Amino acid sequence: MMRTTKTCSRRQLLARAAKTAAVAALPYFVPGTALGMNNAFAPSNRIVMGGLGIGPRGREDLRHFLENPDVQFVAVCDAQAERRNMVKQMVDERYGNRDCRTYQNMFEFLARDDIDAVLIATGDRWHTMASITAAKAGKDIYCEKPCSMTIAESRALADTMRRYGRVYQAGTQRRNIGNFIYAVNLVYAGRLGKLHTVHANTLAPATTHDWLPEEPLPPKDECDWDMWLGPAPWRPFNRRYVNGGWRGFFDFHGGGILEWGSHTVDLCQWANKADDTAPIEYEPHGNEVHAVYANGVKLVMRDTGWLGLGTCSVRYECEEGWIETGDRGLVALEPESLRAEMPVFTMAGTDPSTHIRDFLDCVKTRAKPKANADVAAQSHIASHCAYISWQLGRKVRFDPVKEEFLGDDEANRMRSRALRQPWHI
Repeated sequence: MMRTTKTCSRRQLLARAAKTAAVAALPYFVPGTALGMNNAFAPSNRIVMGGLGIGPRGREDLRHFLENPDVQFVAVCDAQAERRNMVKQMVDERYGNRDCRTYQNMFEFLARDDIDAVLIATGDRWHTMASITAAKAGKDIYCEKPCSMTIAESRALADTMRRYGRVYQAGTQRRNIGNFIYAVNLVYAGRLGKLHTVHANTLAPATTHDWLPEEPLPPKDECDWDMWLGPAPWRPFNRRYVNGGWRGFFDFHGGGILEWGSHTVDLCQWANKADDTAPIEYEPHGNEVHAVYANGVKLVMRDTGWLGLGTCSVRYECEEGWIETGDRGLVALEPESLRAEMPVFTMAGTDPSTHIRDFLDCVKTRAKPKANADVAAQSHIASHCAYISWQLGRKVRFDPVKEEFLGDDEANRMRSRALRQPWHI
């Protein structure tokens, strides 16, 4: 093939050079948002996020995530079309576009390489399985509580996060809220004397093994019932389940001790410097369960007798005084003389904003958040042990190192639940 050569005059070459120089001399504008100006963050410093199973509490979490300018929320996955679309609308309105992608398939959602972290706010039956699957896909995780349904799931969760090097924050936000921090620090400082008893505000423990009556199954694109059930036992569809009415059913819920104990037992573990262990003895007393740690500190899990300082209250009793606080930010304590130096607390115990910020900072630094998987596993194990004792109606003894009950085959069988195929941990 012949090649032709196009020639040009010296005048043409000079004209082209002058034009090129003129273009090069023009100022080069870069959007301020790309440079991180005007309170925006450069793309390289943003945390790209997606959501998995976002219901009412999840949308409250999401609202706080979206308030952080270094978060870019790009996708949501849910078994229910209505919830997917609600989240998409919420995100798109926030960003003024229609870019939020929706997924029904969890694996397609987690396969996205651009997603750094996920918010998981499914029902309890999915929390461990979804967190482990996300960790294996290379995502960091903020997961609502309770984080597990069994002792076995609690251990698998913590071990997986450590193995894959993921940042994990349980949604037990009170570890990052002022009045609860103050109460623990007062105990640590020895201002109340030696700690001897901690009290955790729990709910009535009971769940039911009954089923709701079967209703016609909706189209799969409206609600993927098989995926909604996930690792839980198969049950006939009933719309009450998917509308949030799954609590109180044993197949989907760990009971009232775990429901609030995932918060309050966690705070008691923290106050007792027991984040790496669990009580060694549990005994039911009506709806209460009384436990004892190896260091002699007693843990009382109860649903009545509180001072009215708010939901999810805790009380720490020491040899020279005590302190009680709850979700309203109010504090009662003895000796009363300590009140003069106590700050005023205004943040509600249900507010996840500081907890979410702790998680986001740790995603960037790779530090451990306040409610990391190791911490969450231990407080959940303690709550599961208490519920097992309550179900059996008798005292049980527990080895927190081996994570097994001593000489008690019946209790040991309750450390795990069968998972519906093909799901497994």
